[in-house]
Amino acid sequence: MKLYVEGGGGANILRTACRSGFSEFLQKAGLKGKMPRIVACGGRGDAYDSFCTAIEAGEQAFLLVDSEAPVDNKHQTDNTDTWQPWVHLGHREGDKWAKPLGSDDDQCHLMVQCMESWFLADAQTLTSFFGQGFQSNQLPAVTTSVESISKQQVYDGLAKATANCKTKSPYGKGEHSFKILALIAPEKVMDKSPWASRFVEELKKKMGVDR
Repeated sequence: MKLYVEGGGGANILRTACRSGFSEFLQKAGLKGKMPRIVACGGRGDAYDSFCTAIEAGEQAFLLVDSEAPVDNKHQTDNTDTWQPWVHLGHREGDKWAKPLGSDDDQCHLMVQCMESWFLADAQTLTSFFGQGFQSNQLPAVTTSVESISKQQVYDGLAKATANCKTKSPYGKGEHSFKILALIAPEKVMDKSPWASRFVEELKKKMGVDR
């Protein structure tokens, strides 16, 4: 089974880092020994196109992209079996993606509102990673969920928190994002991000992982 993920840009070294980051995260989440093949696609449009091609060819596939915006409550009511990521992506300006024939909502997954939102669920790892000068009090406050924090707030918070770090440069997506992804605790992310929990649980189900 292939997992098509948004991330990695156009450079091979970044795509390798993207695959490695997601691999580490998912293995710690309980998929070690039953991993999908992770395909780092660069842009979100490329990830969608690759997923569509795989579905058209009759392959087993998952798609994971940023939601880029809040998901309307009417698209995430009741239990996760009824959630509608394809409706969110179909309505969002800049995407307007149609659900490919032969695919279901349980194959489409969202990082809400972006991958860096997951980092906020594990401020302890961020503090350890950036070291001296990191100001965790500059990060957006997380209560029950990271998903209500806007993408801009996430990026602004990371920029402010890392502005005075002594041993690392201020947060940069290419330089830091996938290294952090490999280090954060999946259980903390799943606790603070219902969409992340849905993603991991559906992937375990698909890969035949005992839960």
